Amino acid sequence: MTHYPEKYQKLIDAQTWAFIEKTNSWYPDDATKTTMDAQRATYDRMCRAFFAGYPDGVSASDHVIPNGDHDLPIRQYHKARSDPQAHVVYYHGGGFVVGGLDSHDDICAEICDRTGFDVTSVDYRLAPEHRFPDDFHDAVCGFEHVSGTGLPVVLVGDSAGGNLAAAVSGHMRHHARAPIGQVLIYPGLGSDFTKDSFVEHEHAPMLTLEETKFYKTMRTGGDDTHFSDPRCMPLADTDFSNLPLTVLVSAQCDPLSSDGAAYCNAITDAGGRAIWFNETGLVHGYLRARHRAVRARDSFTRIITAICAVGHGDWPY
Repeated sequence: MTHYPEKYQKLIDAQTWAFIEKTNSWYPDDATKTTMDAQRATYDRMCRAFFAGYPDGVSASDHVIPNGDHDLPIRQYHKARSDPQAHVVYYHGGGFVVGGLDSHDDICAEICDRTGFDVTSVDYRLAPEHRFPDDFHDAVCGFEHVSGTGLPVVLVGDSAGGNLAAAVSGHMRHHARAPIGQVLIYPGLGSDFTKDSFVEHEHAPMLTLEETKFYKTMRTGGDDTHFSDPRCMPLADTDFSNLPLTVLVSAQCDPLSSDGAAYCNAITDAGGRAIWFNETGLVHGYLRARHRAVRARDSFTRIITAICAVGHGDWPY
């Protein structure tokens, strides 16, 4: 077993450790120092190893939508014999540098199956070839496309995708068809790296503070001026009013967990509705453990419940 600080032997259960070691088996020790093509290839192979397939009755189709000077790939999921009451826009994780329509394919299919909502996954452009704000512009384009269907829109994203979902929510809050809700899964939203979970979980399994800094730099090319832009770092906003119903789900053993608390507090302080779950003993990227670890399975059920609730405009919290 890879060596980690002793505290994680107590916080993390055996099933989650097995998931961590399975994930780590795909990565060299210096993964963030390899070429970007190599990192993407490794990530894609790892995601395929955890692929759980589609639930019966769920189908998907790929499309492209115009976005300025390029076409934006999307994947749309539908459950047979369903009458969807909302439409989920999903933004995948991957540090803004890896991932795509395939990396979170089965996750999106299961969200579609368990909520009955249609789901659209957005294949936003990745760094370093495309720096911020290209990813944000693609995220907005995906939202605007789906908002034209007439169904209420729920924005959902994990990790980097959670950042994009929050950024789109803030930017589009006064849109004629603004998102009705957002569910953010272990998002990175722009907190101070010298405080709270960034210090407590600097050397956490699955994501370290060093890796977090690496992805942040890759996204912006090292241009720190972007960090004061709420389209890049939603916690940099000065106005958290009029945001949609918000559910944040963080992993306890994750440098990013404090971002969930900070964003939740900012919304509730501004009079909005938000709730934060900090999942005991879980680590960054645990969505792929939902069929392997009870804690991850239970958290995924919490996420599904949240998507269903906000998609119907309900607030059971």
